[in-house]
Amino acid sequence: MQAIDLALVMKALEPIWTTKSETASRLRGRIEAVLDWATVSGYRKGENPARWRGHLGKLLPARAKIQKVEHHPALSYSEIGGFMEKLRTQEGIAARALEVLILTATRTGEVIGAEWDEINLSERVWVIPEARMKAGREHRIPLSGRALATLEQMNGIRESDFVFPGGKKGKPLSNMAMLAVLKRMKRDDLTAHGFRSTFRDWAAERTNFPREVVEMALAHTIENKVEAAYRRGDLFQKRTQLMEAWARFSKITLSTVTISRSTALHDAVLSTAARK
Repeated sequence: MQAIDLALVMKALEPIWTTKSETASRLRGRIEAVLDWATVSGYRKGENPARWRGHLGKLLPARAKIQKVEHHPALSYSEIGGFMEKLRTQEGIAARALEVLILTATRTGEVIGAEWDEINLSERVWVIPEARMKAGREHRIPLSGRALATLEQMNGIRESDFVFPGGKKGKPLSNMAMLAVLKRMKRDDLTAHGFRSTFRDWAAERTNFPREVVEMALAHTIENKVEAAYRRGDLFQKRTQLMEAWARFSKITLSTVTISRSTALHDAVLSTAARK
């Protein structure tokens, strides 16, 4: 452990720093953590050669300068009303999952992993525990009337701890199932994650809600550490108004859609087809 120096760390990182920036950044962090442990445990002495601030940061370009930003294909907010009307005509659990994902501006993993003990229908709130959140922080989501109606439909056929059960008993919906719905709708030019961009564009261009309210609705991490330290609340009441406005803008007709346990199997078959 004592033999690991700056030259060895650079030898490990440089070949992939500009081509696989995410992997390289994680690797650097793990090397730093291991060497910190070794120092505390008495296996080495001196400065950590994998430290970023004031050290490797002077030798390697920051990730923000080299990492390509991945833009998920997104629907224009001007089309969301027509899209949601068409989505409402689609049968199956995956279609209802996609509907809730759009109405709550959440991520695919957050929706398909949702369990009934996270959702309080009477209080109209969905609380995602920190273990399931990308930022590692609990996220409360106010449920609009339209999102609530869809969840009540799912509650009517409840046979599992999962809100959106998959084809296999005790398993959630496949992460490909919503893409299969989009493909069935002949909108395979879109991704489920892209609807978060649709929501953000709508909020920025068509509403007067403050940016911090929108960012909180998207469960984004506050980059400014000082602001994050003083931000104690989650702006829940303001976000409730925001999500109701989003539901109204999306203009879903609450028509009756048949949902049954067999549709989960249908969704599983579709998700398999989507992978192919």
